[in-house]
Amino acid sequence: MTITHQDELEALQEIGRICANTMQAMAKAIEPGITTAELDAIGRAYMEREGAMSAPQSTYDFPGTTCISVNEEIAHGIPGTRAIRTGDLVNIDVSASKNGYFADTGATFRSGVVHPRLDRLCRDGKRATQIGMAQVASDRPLAGIGKAIGRFWNERPLAVLRTNAAIR
Repeated sequence: MTITHQDELEALQEIGRICANTMQAMAKAIEPGITTAELDAIGRAYMEREGAMSAPQSTYDFPGTTCISVNEEIAHGIPGTRAIRTGDLVNIDVSASKNGYFADTGATFRSGVVHPRLDRLCRDGKRATQIGMAQVASDRPLAGIGKAIGRFWNERPLAVLRTNAAIR
């Protein structure tokens, strides 16, 4: 999407804020015993208050308002009866639309104290994001973001998930 008017920028900023605040409200509620369905309900209530719609539900008929993945679940976890435990990593992905504008955000959160390897994974993920963001400039190729992040991860003793899956 190309932004050509101030009102378009403001509409994107609004839905971006809604997504970010929805994710933060859900993250604050992470504690042992809460289910992913309960976290999703928090996200749904926040979006409804702000007049936003879940993009996965409206676009793909996804069964949850948000995507919540715990530990071994790679991505796009469906909210349900799974209860969060101490030591879990909880990934929250919020995608929403309002007035024809879409935004998407996601992050991984720790439930209490996690294993040191998982803590390192979270720190490295944040660092990889910073490295990618440092590559963003109007005079740089978009591919530089992925290349810089790839170099960072290839220096780590972790596996990188590679996929050729296309979104349909």
